[in-house]
Amino acid sequence: MLSQLDYTQSDFYPRLDALLKRGVDRDTRIDGIVKTIISRVRTEGDQAVIQLTAELDNLQLEASTMELPAAEIERHASLIDLELVEALQSAADRIRTFHEKEQLRSWSYCEDNGTRLGQKITPLERVGVYVPGGKASYPSSVLMTVIPARVAGVREVIMTVPTPHGEINSAVITAAKIAGADRIFTIGGAQAIAALAYGTETVPAVDKIVGPGNAYVAAAKKMVFGDVGIDMVAGPSEVVVIADESAKPEWVAMDMFAQAEHDELSQSIAITPSSAMADQIIQCIENQLPKMQRRDIIEKSLADNGAIIRVETLQQAAQVSNYIAPEHLELVVKNVTALIDEITNAGAIFAGEYSAEALGDYCAGPNHVLPTSGTARFSSPLGVYDFQKRSSILHATRQGASEMARIATVIAASEGLTAHEQSARYRI
Repeated sequence: MLSQLDYTQSDFYPRLDALLKRGVDRDTRIDGIVKTIISRVRTEGDQAVIQLTAELDNLQLEASTMELPAAEIERHASLIDLELVEALQSAADRIRTFHEKEQLRSWSYCEDNGTRLGQKITPLERVGVYVPGGKASYPSSVLMTVIPARVAGVREVIMTVPTPHGEINSAVITAAKIAGADRIFTIGGAQAIAALAYGTETVPAVDKIVGPGNAYVAAAKKMVFGDVGIDMVAGPSEVVVIADESAKPEWVAMDMFAQAEHDELSQSIAITPSSAMADQIIQCIENQLPKMQRRDIIEKSLADNGAIIRVETLQQAAQVSNYIAPEHLELVVKNVTALIDEITNAGAIFAGEYSAEALGDYCAGPNHVLPTSGTARFSSPLGVYDFQKRSSILHATRQGASEMARIATVIAASEGLTAHEQSARYRI
């Protein structure tokens, strides 16, 4: 059922690469479809969005019905259970508190000659938040994307969510109300990304698009990047669990299930220096799997993408994990603090047996929109800083300009840029 890899084997890394399936050619068929969709939306606007939504989501819209009116938002908020409303509000409070710590601040300093240098922090004007719909609806993703934008000071947050067959998830709409989304459009797919990127008669163009989606949404985000900002291109969800002999194998197995139940493409990997623990995890997986509601999805995910990796030491476990650079990393070991110091590549680190990744998904506070597919090597979780931009400031005095110009003229001359040289020389 699960692949089993041994760090000591000579072909370990080739086998690991095969398991991770990185560098696999993109689906050119999807790219072709998405390119056509984007082109249609750019040239036809609302008409293209309406026609594509009818074709792909079996939903008949008009320009006047693409946006969910305030009365409908309130109606959906009244439909869900009070316990869920309270849970969403509590999660929102925790997420907001965490992200308030992330805010960048403007700063400056003054040189002896009076020249002032600094940086001005400005929130983005308008942001688009894409929320998945259809097979899965995630109110938690609404909180994780809208709240940091609000904390950053974004003026307007536009949310799009697909509603196949006209089915609207009331929890998603309630989460949008709690988080503070300004407008909600019931459209999805690549056509929603194109509408947000370029604007239509009804959907306003935004400065940046954030949020996860399917392969068509991911392809569309790649194609519009440059005309508009994006957070990241998210791949299938993934978790790595490093477990030593102190771990509870049934907890490790369930944490792997929690990741695998997202969809068949999700990846769950356990790394352990204990052969006994590896065997116990496998046994727990076999025992617990028949009881799971989403058994078929979990089983296929584990069979296609899951693995138990046997290493000799926790240092080797950290080395392998850093190579994988997972979206989620659980450290279920006795000495968590020491192992954290060994970790350099991970979207989010869950330290200790009580820090279940599921808590991070919903309510702990840190963002659950995380880099996948090894991109944690160079990128970070979604945060307030994704909704702020930085402008450098130079306010030179006469003396300061003269001092800098003496340096600049020499460098400009070496580069053969005579206008630069003369411009600087004027200030001497």
